[in-house]
Amino acid sequence: METNALHQFFILFSWFPLAAFILLLLLIARFYQRFSGEQTYFWTFIVPIVAFGVVAVRQAGRPSGQWDIIASMIAALAGLVLLGLVINLYIRMMAHSKKTENERANL
Repeated sequence: METNALHQFFILFSWFPLAAFILLLLLIARFYQRFSGEQTYFWTFIVPIVAFGVVAVRQAGRPSGQWDIIASMIAALAGLVLLGLVINLYIRMMAHSKKTENERANL
């Protein structure tokens, strides 16, 4: 197998576990929104999945070892968006658990 073809295979294949992990986060946010009633904006987790897919396709199209500044900028932006979404979900879930603990203590 040619080196560039192997590089393309690994770049494109690495996107699938990443997409599955982000999809799992989306499902957690959706589940939490359904049962807590708090808005989690779970559908915004699709943005990093698509952005990382674009990065994978751009990187696979380049020869091995060549740097693509646009793909790097998209990856950095998608990572920051994902980080913000995860932190937002974490804060909402922890704030809700503290409210529940306080309500139990007041009973």
